[in-house]
Amino acid sequence: MRDYKKLEVWKKTHLMTTFVYKEVVIQLPKDERYALGSQMKRAAYSVPLNIVEGCGRSTEADFARFLDHALGSVHEVEYCALLAFDLKFLNEPIYADLNKKVNEVKAMLIAFIKTLRIS
Repeated sequence: MRDYKKLEVWKKTHLMTTFVYKEVVIQLPKDERYALGSQMKRAAYSVPLNIVEGCGRSTEADFARFLDHALGSVHEVEYCALLAFDLKFLNEPIYADLNKKVNEVKAMLIAFIKTLRIS
């Protein structure tokens, strides 16, 4: 079993999730905070949660499967952000910052998954 708090990828996903909560969702119109905002928050916290759950698994293959789920959720965050930006709910700096965080997380997850599948 791994200590998820020691994983750099988990740390990045936690920062991305707190950014969604503190900086992104509050910019959405009130009527979208309960629709798009709720979906974005669920997708965001699903990323670190899947990493945490995968850390509790006994095999590399099981862990990689949970990282795959995390990667799917980070793609969901990415699309929610794009939709919010295109609908003019998010300003450029917030969208760019979130997009940067999302891309960093995606790259880290992909590299970690590859590493686990090689071993």
